[in-house]
Amino acid sequence: MSPRTDGIEGYAHLWEGSPYPHRWVLWDTAGDTLVFDRDANCPVDIDDEAALPEVLRRMREAGVPESDDYPGRPCA
Repeated sequence: MSPRTDGIEGYAHLWEGSPYPHRWVLWDTAGDTLVFDRDANCPVDIDDEAALPEVLRRMREAGVPESDDYPGRPCA
């Protein structure tokens, strides 16, 4: 496999099945789309900026929900 494919596959848990429905949400902010982890209540760090468009594409293809609204719980 190429290094790019290995990098993308490292994020496969974001579009493959999760322990409960809708753990991951694509959060459309003012200018960016972030992957949000509703369990951890924070955005997911995608280290490889070059991989981000492909990660988002695969998540959309898998039916991950997308929202303009904050998808998390209130912060303490």
